[in-house]
Amino acid sequence: QVQLVESGGGLVQAGESLRLSCAASGNVFSFSIMGWARQAPGQQPQLVATITPGGSTNYADSQKGRFTIPSDRTSNTWALQMNSLKPEDTAVYYCYAKDAYSQKDYWGQGAQVTVSS
Repeated sequence: QVQLVESGGGLVQAGESLRLSCAASGNVFSFSIMGWARQAPGQQPQLVATITPGGSTNYADSQKGRFTIPSDRTSNTWALQMNSLKPEDTAVYYCYAKDAYSQKDYWGQGAQVTVSS
C-alpha cells in the first residue's frame, strides 16, 4: 500500500520561501508522475508541479519561475521549493503520485501553507 506523507508547511510572509517535502512508502517504483497539488478555500484542487522519473517537469503558469521540484529527489522523496510566495499561494498543499500500471492516484494528507501580506 502506497502512503505519501508531507512535511514543511507553515506560516510565512509574502516574498519569503518555503520548502515542502514528501516521503512515499510502499511500491514507489511504479510511479509515472510525482508532484504537488494545492487547494485554496472555495477552489478546485490544482496541480502546481509534476515530475516524471526521468526528470521531466511541468509547472502551472502561475508558479513558473517561483516553484521548483529540486533535483535532490530520490525514488521515494521529493520536495517543492516555493520562492517569492504571495498571499494567493495560501492553500493546503498535497503530495501526489500516479501509478503507471493501475493509473491510481495517491495523495498525502495535506500541509497548510499560509502566506501573510
